[in-house]
Amino acid sequence: MQDKSFIEEEELDLYEHHKIVVDKGQKPLRIDKYLMERLANATRTKIQNAIHAEFVKVNDKTIKPNYKVRPLDVITVCLPEPPRTDEILPENLPLDIVYEDDDLLVINKPAGMVVHPAYQNWSGTLVNALMYHFENLPTSQNGSMRPGLVHRIDKDTSGLLVVAKTELAMTFLAKQFYDHTIERKYYALVWGVPNPPQGTVANYIGRSPKDRRVMTVLEEGEGKYAVTHYKVIEDLRYVSLIECRLETGRTHQIRVHMQHLGHPLFNDAAYGGDKILRGTSFSKYKQFVENCFSLLPRQALHAASLGFVHPRTKEKLYFEQALPEDMQAVLDKWRRYVQYE
Repeated sequence: MQDKSFIEEEELDLYEHHKIVVDKGQKPLRIDKYLMERLANATRTKIQNAIHAEFVKVNDKTIKPNYKVRPLDVITVCLPEPPRTDEILPENLPLDIVYEDDDLLVINKPAGMVVHPAYQNWSGTLVNALMYHFENLPTSQNGSMRPGLVHRIDKDTSGLLVVAKTELAMTFLAKQFYDHTIERKYYALVWGVPNPPQGTVANYIGRSPKDRRVMTVLEEGEGKYAVTHYKVIEDLRYVSLIECRLETGRTHQIRVHMQHLGHPLFNDAAYGGDKILRGTSFSKYKQFVENCFSLLPRQALHAASLGFVHPRTKEKLYFEQALPEDMQAVLDKWRRYVQYE
């Protein structure tokens, strides 16, 4: 953060990075704490520095760090550098290509890789890698930031993605996703054992009014309709391996649906799975779970299969990808634990 005294010595253009309208039911809360809960990777110190530099305003007025937000306040965060929206820098990053032809490729994305550039993640993404390895990828209709992409998976989810290499492939694949005819199977390790062991979750998902960084189940008409079919593959008493098949592809869909059922994904910090939710209070067990968290420092979710009709040949293609090493290692540890307990 630049020193404010230096900034005042020159003419400064500010660019709006965030605009937040406080919910109607919001109770009085210090603005630095309020923004910490809503801005990714924002520390209290950074927010306070921004307030002191008059980069944060409420209802177009400067405020102090101890200002308490009120219902319907309009908070804007403006910074000297413009938000990046168009530029994509090619980067020589490795790609695990499962399949490729003239129309498309299927990639096994590692956990930890962001799919496309966005705030706080302008480099190191799958799109940066695609721009380096492939020329003239088609652009999705909703913006130039997603060349070749017709769907995505979360940063800390591993597994299969299809990428279009031509306009025909982009249009044809996007239609299959829109029509929900794409076959997608995920494996997840969740806390507890869902009962019944097989079922369907169907409801509406949207941004949480309490924390805009996460999704939640909402009333009908307030979010997007989401359908997940699940089945328990392996009952490990404290946790279970489940298979999820998606009809729809909403943001964080499986993570939200399993939390809604009372079985958050193992080590899913955003949805409460990074705490011990099943089992005893013995220190030996706690240490075992902590070791598992260390082995798998992310939500236990893997996009294991992908099936679709080829845009040019009209052939049905189907791909499978085994569990990554981190998920497999934790699954094996739980198997041994319940066997010898």
